Amino acid sequence: MNNYSEKIAILTGDPNGIGAEITIKALNMLNLPSSKIVLISNSKILNTYGKLENSYELIDVDYSGKIIPGEISKDAGAFSYKLLEKACEIKPQFVVTAPTSKEAMHLAGYEFNGQTEVLEKLLAHSGQKAEMLFVSKDFRVLLLTRHLPLKDVSKILTKEFILEKVERLRNHFQKRLNINKPSFALCGLNPHAGESGILGNEENDVLSPAVKALRVRGINITNPMPADTLFAKGIKKYLSGEKMPYDCYIACYHDQGLIPIKSVAMEKTVNMTIGLDVLRTSPSHGTAFDIAGKNIANPDSMIEAIKACLY
Repeated sequence: MNNYSEKIAILTGDPNGIGAEITIKALNMLNLPSSKIVLISNSKILNTYGKLENSYELIDVDYSGKIIPGEISKDAGAFSYKLLEKACEIKPQFVVTAPTSKEAMHLAGYEFNGQTEVLEKLLAHSGQKAEMLFVSKDFRVLLLTRHLPLKDVSKILTKEFILEKVERLRNHFQKRLNINKPSFALCGLNPHAGESGILGNEENDVLSPAVKALRVRGINITNPMPADTLFAKGIKKYLSGEKMPYDCYIACYHDQGLIPIKSVAMEKTVNMTIGLDVLRTSPSHGTAFDIAGKNIANPDSMIEAIKACLY
């Protein structure tokens, strides 16, 4: 097998979504050296959605299903999973994944909540866990909980759970970004960060004790703060081009963290999977089945996902 340890592997995702289209557009706009890239896809799918201007190595994964833009299918879900398997098999330096459909993968029997969880299953060792970090320039958001019902969030958030997540985040900053003592801002779970227990007890019972323990470990983290004003102040800095007040915001649940960053930087935000040996990036959007096959998909977030692996 070839040595891919210094390459960026790019996966085109669900064959019925916009993945192949934005991959082709992004690579044509970036014009990267062919020695740096390996595509994991299918030649028939690539030819359906466009033409690459450069010649990149292709690991051609078999796909016998039909290519029907916008359709959610078992075949497409199985193919999406095969791409991830192949990427984990070759172990590149970086993996860039185009969007997949959770529903299609479930139809194929792969009942994961997303590609992050698949990569964790296939790559994690020695107690590793994958974390989901969203990045646009120096605006970064870590999700403590990811794809689960809102009613279950408070059940998952325990002191030890938070300690482990934030430790992994610090390790990422130290090892990947060379920031030895990053500053973290912790969002409260409840409105007004619980208002001293009037609007919820999670801040007093779970989040604040976790903060105290993290500070003992030398981690620079705020007390639980009201998420609305916390993000509002940061976004004001971001939009003015100033340095963000914190190196990373830590959100308790999916929409709490993603609405702010996607509202101001939807096409420039990159979804990163950290905590594993291989760093994975992806666009911040989904399969966009409604516009698949129309050649109107915006490749900007895919471009940012690839660029994030270059520096």
